[in-house]
Amino acid sequence: MNPIPQETWDRLNVSRESIARLEVLASLLGQWQKHINLIGPASLPDIWTRHIVDSAQLLPLVPGGMQAIADLGSGGGFPSLVLAATQAAHVHFYESNAKKVSFLQEALRQMGVKGSVHRERLELDAAPKSMPEVQLVTARAFAPLDNLLAYASPFMAKGAIALFHKGQDVDAELAQAAKSWKITAVKHSSITDADAVILEVKEAKHGK
Repeated sequence: MNPIPQETWDRLNVSRESIARLEVLASLLGQWQKHINLIGPASLPDIWTRHIVDSAQLLPLVPGGMQAIADLGSGGGFPSLVLAATQAAHVHFYESNAKKVSFLQEALRQMGVKGSVHRERLELDAAPKSMPEVQLVTARAFAPLDNLLAYASPFMAKGAIALFHKGQDVDAELAQAAKSWKITAVKHSSITDADAVILEVKEAKHGK
């Protein structure tokens, strides 16, 4: 069951209905993890802090009036399933692994939330013309920043912002990306990892 203090949920503005959906997610992930590797096995006992709250910390940064979100490399569903559980927005999941796609679809069904799971390799399959209009792009433990910006740029060209989970190498990634991109970004300290940040990218244009 949910071990997170109520004051944490209150601070993140997560309702009791959303917490109930997150409990379904945690239970389901534990069942599927026995058969496919959705998250690091060592982190399973600490799923609530390491994955669920780590994802939910995006919520205070999510713009108001959100209608649609794109999550790149959704994997085991973080932060995408947490956003689907707590937001009215339609979440688009991009994942190429068939087994993980099946998990995401089953999680959406059991949690009773809306979303679309796209089985695509972003670097090969997702042409800009086929991408839905979204207001937010997310990614967690998916790719270096310069690659993420390439995948996110078709969405951002239509006005979306990006929220990326990044670790202690964020400054090096920003420096590398700046060789090819003009970036307007803000680093927000992570509430679950002192060495990590949430990188809010407000604008990214290719070229110097």
